[in-house]
Amino acid sequence: MTDKNLIRILQTFIAIGISLILLGHYLLSYTDFTQQHGVMGIMICAGCIALGFACSLPTKMYLTFVLVKRENDEKLSTFKR
Repeated sequence: MTDKNLIRILQTFIAIGISLILLGHYLLSYTDFTQQHGVMGIMICAGCIALGFACSLPTKMYLTFVLVKRENDEKLSTFKR
């Protein structure tokens, strides 16, 4: 898999994670979803937020490592010339 494809996939996971976090926050804060569904509604909102964090945080770290590695490789190749 090329770096461009990997970066595109990681950015997609970050967008999905942030969307899930925002969805969970919206359901908790601005709708009466939790009042209608009780404890199960709170669990659904918390699950959305938790899954969003699980998707976005590790991919951000890995994406940072990939970009730093690519930048170091570019600097190394220009240094060798």
